[in-house]
Amino acid sequence: MWSNLPFDLLSDVFSYLPPHSLARAMASCRHWHHCGRTTTRNTTRHQHPPWFIALPTRSSKLCFVHNPTESTWHLLNLTHVPSLTRPVSAISGHGLILFKSTGSTPLRLSVCDPFTGQFRHLPPLHKPRTNPAVGVIEGGPSQFKVYVAGGMSEAGTGGAASYESTIEMFNSTSNKWTVVGSMPVEFAVRLTVWTPNESVYSSEILYWMTSARAYSIMGFEMSSKKWKELSVPMGDTLEFAAMVSRDGKLVVIGGTHGGNVSVWELGEGDEWNMIERMPDELGKRLIGGSTKCVGIEGIVCLYKEIDKRMVVWRRDGNHKTKWKWCWIEGCNQVSGKRIENYPIKGLFLHPNLASSSFF
Repeated sequence: MWSNLPFDLLSDVFSYLPPHSLARAMASCRHWHHCGRTTTRNTTRHQHPPWFIALPTRSSKLCFVHNPTESTWHLLNLTHVPSLTRPVSAISGHGLILFKSTGSTPLRLSVCDPFTGQFRHLPPLHKPRTNPAVGVIEGGPSQFKVYVAGGMSEAGTGGAASYESTIEMFNSTSNKWTVVGSMPVEFAVRLTVWTPNESVYSSEILYWMTSARAYSIMGFEMSSKKWKELSVPMGDTLEFAAMVSRDGKLVVIGGTHGGNVSVWELGEGDEWNMIERMPDELGKRLIGGSTKCVGIEGIVCLYKEIDKRMVVWRRDGNHKTKWKWCWIEGCNQVSGKRIENYPIKGLFLHPNLASSSFF
């Protein structure tokens, strides 16, 4: 029966499979492999839990992935990614990782699918710059936009470099960069020096957080092309702070030295409302050292290094408003082999093994 199943029907069946099950199905025969590769990407009606991606900050060749369905860790070797690149952020719904060039050369961005091995460079920017803030807005299949703001421009005839006060946007559909706005020079300085690149898009505003004490948030309003600044609750006392999106709203998670981790949501009039606190026993075991945070709709992860336990705050089953805290065991070994501990950058992806037209 399965060998005679129409291609479109088999593809629809495959779209229900989580990534690890789809991979096994694709290994069965050539027909199933071809069908799996052409299964529609980003199928919204068959949503599977996102996978946590841990990329060692000292190497672009390794990638540890956590399968939430089976609670297992796996190792991917990113040999196709150039060595002089570092991960910036995820284009989560497309299963892609955005990388940037390192060093003092003008920024060059690239994208990679860690599961299929597809890789390509984005075109050069209109305004060559180093170390700008980078943000991502996702659209439909193979459609996303990448924004760069600030950065150091190349030295002019006088020999001195300056801060670039423009913002550019890359559209994956047109495969082009466009200058879409400008900013005050002081914003350009802070975006260049104090922004770690994590961005959140909410209510037509793209936000970045500055890591200088006290923490603050800068947002670019898409319709008006204007910038705004927000304070961060307890911004001068937090040991760490990070932005995430929750149900389309801007959320800040921050922790103090005493292990108190709180969650604030941006409400009407740009007022912050505390909506959650991590249980004290989890906070005290987590806080200390370099705590980082990454999130995607429905789940947030606080982490440190690859072999350390991670605290996850996620939506409880099908409940729209109920969330719960839990542990994820760190990656100590893969396939019986002991893993060296690494400082990592964490991302969330929705893996998809189908071919992407973007490549």
